[in-house]
Amino acid sequence: MAKQKQQIRIIKEQRRQALIEKADASLQLTGQEAYNAGDWITPPNDLMGLRNLVKNSTILPQCIRAYKNNIAGFGIGVRYIEDTDETPEMVEEFNRAQEIIELLNIEQDTKEVFEDLLEARETYGISYLEVIRNISDEVVQVEFIKDTPSVRKTKPLEPYVTSTYYHHGQQLERKKRYCRYKQEIGGKTVYFKEFGDPRVMDKRDGKYVNESETLDLEYQANEIMEFAIGTEPYGEVRWIGQVLGADGSRKAESLNNNYFENGRHTPLMIMIKGGTLTDDSFEKLQQYMNDIKGAAGQHAFIILETESTNGRTDFDQTEKPEIEVKDLAGILQKDELFQNYLDNSRRKVQSAFQLPDLYVGYTTDFNRATAQTAREVTEEQVFQPERKSLAWVINNKLLNGYDFKYVEAYFLEPNISNPDDLYKLLTVANNAGGLTPNKAKQIVYDAYGEVAENYPAEWGDVPLAYNKSCNSTGLDTGTLAVSLQKQIEKAAGYHDDTVVAVMKEVKNLLLKMDRGA
Repeated sequence: MAKQKQQIRIIKEQRRQALIEKADASLQLTGQEAYNAGDWITPPNDLMGLRNLVKNSTILPQCIRAYKNNIAGFGIGVRYIEDTDETPEMVEEFNRAQEIIELLNIEQDTKEVFEDLLEARETYGISYLEVIRNISDEVVQVEFIKDTPSVRKTKPLEPYVTSTYYHHGQQLERKKRYCRYKQEIGGKTVYFKEFGDPRVMDKRDGKYVNESETLDLEYQANEIMEFAIGTEPYGEVRWIGQVLGADGSRKAESLNNNYFENGRHTPLMIMIKGGTLTDDSFEKLQQYMNDIKGAAGQHAFIILETESTNGRTDFDQTEKPEIEVKDLAGILQKDELFQNYLDNSRRKVQSAFQLPDLYVGYTTDFNRATAQTAREVTEEQVFQPERKSLAWVINNKLLNGYDFKYVEAYFLEPNISNPDDLYKLLTVANNAGGLTPNKAKQIVYDAYGEVAENYPAEWGDVPLAYNKSCNSTGLDTGTLAVSLQKQIEKAAGYHDDTVVAVMKEVKNLLLKMDRGA
């Protein structure tokens, strides 16, 4: 009986251990195996075709530029995660993080790398960043991969690999299946491994090196970090539903442009009844039409001579040639074709990007109030979520190996506060007695883009209304001091030293009374 009990206990322990091992890694199927015969995945859309659509579009470049400039264009900063008193360790980590971000690329500003990354992502649906580490396995350099269509990837490959992840100073281990990448240009192929893959790969053939083997540093593959829109293997452009409209707009513009080369430009027709132009008249008419441009054609006239079609020259012929000039300007194209179609296509593309007209150069219907509202809504719904998403990638993936505890990277954003709303808010706060001198100074300095330092005395953190109510004299000593200062300057101009001395004493007494209150 004891043996049977011991056997049951062992079975439960083995089952529990097996469940723990499976829970360490994701087992979901991605769907990539369903439509790929091999490991390498073929993009479902022609990436070069997407790029050509963007190049020939009249609205896509503006939308992409708006994303590029407003998401990453204001720069990358470093800030403390929690608002606490600085310690030497925090200052050291802050300076280190700032230096690492600045030196991620020495050919251009780091924020410009992410601008290029965003531009490619909005064009192709995916973009890539080549990540380079030093001997200590720390990320020290990033390079934007310019030729996005030349990169191919595999599905997540077996086996599951254990990798290290840092979270709030704690070291964790996670299991994951990693992809392989390759770039093919001009018959040459270079292989990359997915970012975070701890294994060593040979960049020449894409094979992983066994732990017992060694590989020279010059042949070790770098890592690729991908930035995709959506869940497709190669992402999907957010304007995928507007591809037909973008292509149709391009054809409409091409048709309008073709009109200037092959369209009907004949402004009039000369009809001759009962005769024909002489050769000399035809040549004159042709020369006249060729030279009609410019100032030389002003006030010019032309004489047309005709002759009978039957060749008779007698003066008694009853049928004389008749010349009639027919105006054909009415059938000429007055303006571009398909204007409504082009305008509707533009609006549909902007809707896919969730961008108002203000961000793409159409500002005719805006005033101050509507422009402010458009900025606030677009910041909240579009740009701020994108900035947070990119900042998460930088902090939790790109720089995770540094195990920063006190600081984080973030993308700077514009100040979209409305001065009128701020004025109303400050007025209400001041009337309610909640506005302090330090806070008022901080708000004014922030509006000018400067850093404000608090007043050293304690009264800087005391609400202004409270200061006035606690003044035992019942007088506004601050206003009186300002008024006295003006009188002192006026008396000094008249060189009345006695009056100046008395007024200065009075001013000092008022200031002491104010501080004593």
